[in-house]
Amino acid sequence: MSVQNRHIVIGGAAGQGLVTVGQMLSKGLVRAGYEVLVTQDYMSRVRGGHNTYNIRTGVTPLTGPAESIDILVALNQETVSLHKRALGSDGILILDEGFDAEGLAALHVPFASLAPKAVFQNIAALGVLCSVLGLSKDHAATLVHDSFGKKGQAVIAQNLQVLDEAYAWGEANAASFEKLPSAVSRAPRMFINGNESLALGALAAGVKFCSFYPMTPATSIAQNLITHGRKMGVYVEQVEDEIAALNMGLGASYAGAPTLIPTSGGGFALMTEAVSLAGVMEQPVVVVVAQRPGPATGLPTRTEQADFNLVLYAGHGEFPRAIFAPGTIEDCFFLTRKAFDISEKYQSPVFVLTDQELADRHMGVEPFDLDALPPVAGPDLSDTDAQAYKRYVLTKDGLSPRRIPGYGESIVLADCHEHTEDGHITEDIDMRIAMNDKRMLKEEGMRSEVVPPRFFGADRPDTLLLCWGSTEGAAREAANVLNGQGQRVGVLSFTQVWPLAPEQFLPLLETVPKVVCVEGNKTAQFARLLRQETGFRPHRNILRYDGRPFTASYIIGKLAD
Repeated sequence: MSVQNRHIVIGGAAGQGLVTVGQMLSKGLVRAGYEVLVTQDYMSRVRGGHNTYNIRTGVTPLTGPAESIDILVALNQETVSLHKRALGSDGILILDEGFDAEGLAALHVPFASLAPKAVFQNIAALGVLCSVLGLSKDHAATLVHDSFGKKGQAVIAQNLQVLDEAYAWGEANAASFEKLPSAVSRAPRMFINGNESLALGALAAGVKFCSFYPMTPATSIAQNLITHGRKMGVYVEQVEDEIAALNMGLGASYAGAPTLIPTSGGGFALMTEAVSLAGVMEQPVVVVVAQRPGPATGLPTRTEQADFNLVLYAGHGEFPRAIFAPGTIEDCFFLTRKAFDISEKYQSPVFVLTDQELADRHMGVEPFDLDALPPVAGPDLSDTDAQAYKRYVLTKDGLSPRRIPGYGESIVLADCHEHTEDGHITEDIDMRIAMNDKRMLKEEGMRSEVVPPRFFGADRPDTLLLCWGSTEGAAREAANVLNGQGQRVGVLSFTQVWPLAPEQFLPLLETVPKVVCVEGNKTAQFARLLRQETGFRPHRNILRYDGRPFTASYIIGKLAD
């Protein structure tokens, strides 16, 4: 077992409290100064089914999920049967004394005696886990106060008593298990997931309106805006369907509100006509598409990267767009904020393409430095020379001043038809061509501001792992492992996947002997786009589309095939 980091998997059925245990333990580890990376694996059921809460923790940087398990906490028998093969040779199984360890080395916990009621079993499990890991009981006690403070002192006292007894039992019975190394002393960090970071990025950009129809795994973006946005003047509306969500969002944007629309693939499919409407209206709007496996409902609580083409080509007709693909929790914040800026500056729909793994991934991250952020573009509120104002005036860069109706005397027309410079319907041949050319001119402006792909790993690599979005973490870890074995492996991670600026990456691709595209779909959608746009064809693809996230071991195993 590595002494630098551990992989803890807490398994059980929905409703057994495994998320409560996992979140409290993770927060305690972050507060103690450890690195933490959490992923969740859950079935599309309200209650029952098999779920896991997976925590990687330690003192070295963590970038992606793992497969081999060091500590398996089984809240039911099914967890033992399903995961026993993944438990490492030095790993430990923690389970109730009434369960069958199925031949594994195990720590049988008398939960019935440690927890006077079943509702306390998750706190008992937390106490045992903290003692096994060597995490100070004070951190767990603080979390009990934080979690149950609203329920009164009596409830806090009951939980603390269970925690004390469970921690003491763990110290007495798991003394031989190697503890975590001492954590690094550091300033307080945030413990947030991708969707929370994304919502914070939208708030930092000045979002004022969000309309949505609930759809896993995007729903918590809107929920976070509801929780934190009210005091910042954010209006959130749950509407009757996804068609209404984006059309209402365009209305809010027309009225001057920076707008965010969160959804997933099935919901976005219903929005595509409104995407086209945003294109012809030249209306800024940010749409977050949190991918999950399809077609149709598919695997609604799993992960995939198969909606790339859907987002790239959504809508009829031709109009510019930009697509960001965050690879980290920090990217979710900064790229969402940038999406608002690009959307407003170029008056076009802009997309943030994430996925279930990143949406639910929790990590401890440094607080974002809000004072260092550049300003976000806004509409023209000058109302100068109102009589001469034309909403769609033809310009050399395709950008027309966007004014807000009601902010002065300027008349601001909008229409879903082709239109003249002042916004009236037209079928004039020359104006049609001029207006279409004007809209597409904005794509060149977007291309000039493309976020370049990030490079990690060995200089002058023999093998380059090319990836986008959430796959970055697993690819980086795979490269680190292989470089440690004497190979020369690099990673090129795209966090903006449209438009592409080939001059940023093509010279590197053409010098590496072996370029391998790693992405979470069946048909290598990004690799195909790369070939279409640049003529470059990766030498090989590593694809995954079983609903599970990439891990370093998965990539290394496929490279060895």
